[in-house]
Amino acid sequence: MKKKLSIILSGTLVLGGLLAGCGGEKAEEPANTEKPAAEAPATETPTTEVKAGEYTDGAYFAQGEMDEKSGWQYNVTLHVEGGKIKDVNWNGSNIKAGPDKKTLSESGEYGMKEKAGAQAEWHEQAEKAEQFLVEKQDLAAITYNEEGNTDAISGVSIHVNDFVEIAQKAIQAGPTEAGPYKDGGYHAEGEMDANSGWKSTVDLTVANGKVIAAYFSGVNDKGEDKQDFSKDGKYGMKEKGGAQAEWHEQVEKAQQFYLENQGVGSLTFNEEGKTDALSGVSVGVQEYFQLAEKALEGAK
Repeated sequence: MKKKLSIILSGTLVLGGLLAGCGGEKAEEPANTEKPAAEAPATETPTTEVKAGEYTDGAYFAQGEMDEKSGWQYNVTLHVEGGKIKDVNWNGSNIKAGPDKKTLSESGEYGMKEKAGAQAEWHEQAEKAEQFLVEKQDLAAITYNEEGNTDAISGVSIHVNDFVEIAQKAIQAGPTEAGPYKDGGYHAEGEMDANSGWKSTVDLTVANGKVIAAYFSGVNDKGEDKQDFSKDGKYGMKEKGGAQAEWHEQVEKAQQFYLENQGVGSLTFNEEGKTDALSGVSVGVQEYFQLAEKALEGAK
């Protein structure tokens, strides 16, 4: 059964300016998530009442939800000048942060053509969707079926439903001010701790000038990732040390605090690098905030 996409752009909505706009193996396997589209027809999408020239100049930005299976969270940045959408950037941040999806696709690491037999790499298809929106000036022109595939854009077999929905979300949210950093992926690491056998690592992803993904972890001499090591039950803080939560669970809370505050905020630390200000976090996390600051030195 065909499904209709509702694009709700109220005529009373005044669109503010569009948003202005390394380490670790990435979690997504393109072959599992981005296969060429089946030959199902795209659905009809009603046109919107918002026409070219009715957009308010500026920048817009929005993110979708994290897909735990693929490990990617999509985002869309749009810029409007003279009442028209001038450019669009559809991208994604990884669950382990670091380089964004376009960067990995452009470098060949994502490898949709090689791994999934796609007709074009992910970034090439995303760019066609972006250009289509710039040409049409109307999200309703991008029709898609129940699987999120479209016949409206030649050469695009990836799912476009996320692109449309997130772009709509950005427009409805209104303009937002860009942050101070250059978009991209950033990495920093500390020194190897001879006692613990771990070297702390931090990976960040910046979009629209703000940090949108952070991954606080570590690596040992075998190249194992500390968060993964903990998730696999090998670190065993609860069982071996009687901790209230596993290591990765605690450091994830520190990550979330960092993202919400875009930095260390009001946190203070004792001589062991621990803080009483983060509920449920008993491990030392000061080094991660320091490494995050170091990583962003290249983003200024």
